[in-house]
Amino acid sequence: MISPHFHPRISSLFLFLSLFLHSPSATAVDHLSNPLADPPKWKLLEKYQRSITHDEFERLLRTVYCSHGISEDFIRVDRDFACILMDRDAQTWFTLRFAKDERRRRAAPRNWRTAQSLPHAKRSGVLAGLKIALDPGHIGGEWAKMEERWFQMGDAPPVEEGEMTLRVAKMLASKLRTLGARVSFVRQKNEPVTPFRPDDFKGAAREVLAAGGTQSPRENFTGPDDPLKEQTIRWQSEILFYRSSEIRQRARLVNARLHPDLVLCLHFNAEAWGDERNPTFIDKNHLHLLVNGSFLESELVFDDERFEMLRRLVSRAYDEEIRIADTVAAMMAKETQLAPYEYKTDNVTKVGASGYVYARNLVATRLYQCPVVYFEPYVMNNSDVFARVQAGDYDGRRPINGVERPSIYREYVDSVVDGLVEYYRGAR
Repeated sequence: MISPHFHPRISSLFLFLSLFLHSPSATAVDHLSNPLADPPKWKLLEKYQRSITHDEFERLLRTVYCSHGISEDFIRVDRDFACILMDRDAQTWFTLRFAKDERRRRAAPRNWRTAQSLPHAKRSGVLAGLKIALDPGHIGGEWAKMEERWFQMGDAPPVEEGEMTLRVAKMLASKLRTLGARVSFVRQKNEPVTPFRPDDFKGAAREVLAAGGTQSPRENFTGPDDPLKEQTIRWQSEILFYRSSEIRQRARLVNARLHPDLVLCLHFNAEAWGDERNPTFIDKNHLHLLVNGSFLESELVFDDERFEMLRRLVSRAYDEEIRIADTVAAMMAKETQLAPYEYKTDNVTKVGASGYVYARNLVATRLYQCPVVYFEPYVMNNSDVFARVQAGDYDGRRPINGVERPSIYREYVDSVVDGLVEYYRGAR
């Protein structure tokens, strides 16, 4: 708990502005992907020397993290080592030396535990001792419209994803604790985790717009349908707030304070719904889960993303998270009867055996330094899902559009719990 005499927003903002305003533009000098991105600390990767073999590095690089290909301008792989570009202006390279073989491979340092390294399950439950952090997606509350995670049909209560994911998280925490897990929350209420607010990023927004060629941007946009809203200071400030600052602050909480063995990022999915006050309903309803990977070369141009990609690769988080994701996805598919989502974009790679899991380079899955499973079940603007959301939580089953169904929240929670039990019962 923060002391009532300490104001984190003012103190943190002063530090941020001191660093930002008294240094050259981060995007121009350090080739960072975002004004709020942390400059890479390549020396941190020295502890991974000889912790991975050439063949394992190649497997993860080619099939998971750079599955669309990667230029030798960024990564060069030899038999005994790999060279990764640190600074393209100075042409400095980080050299990662491979283990000679599996027998002589050093243990990869990490602050999370695999299922196999957990103590044997005790009578207190199959998840005894497992540290799980629950990350309810988005913010909700007064921020739901800004996040574009809000829509309303007629006079019905609005659908707010941030509110829904927090409800799922609280229900999930209760069940996981009953099974022995040690559960923490990345977000516990419908308020931002970051101490900053959109107005704090107006200067950074101007720099982003100037870098994109907009030298005299408008301050505000006229509404959600304004075709030039992305060229306004308000829109860019809001994006920096809820898509960057918020998620990066959650990552700091996960990595520096919570130290979980697993993070569950909880979301609901949606298709394009048009006008938020007169949304379009669709027939599609589907499910998929995400793990980190599938970096595009256009993303690996940035120094921070190359560093963060390599850190995840050598930490071997993927090996654990894909087994968890595949097992949970299969259980969720069985219990929800949802079809697998099929991407029509080239920024993902289907991984695992379930048919429901994709690798994708999201900020949360990239920055959280432990296994992360990112959930995207249900399409909120599907008419059946909408009706289930309006029905709220309840015991047993109720007729929803002529079909007896459990509460959508309990179905979500139970299928995740059953999948985790299935995995950890066998793996530990």
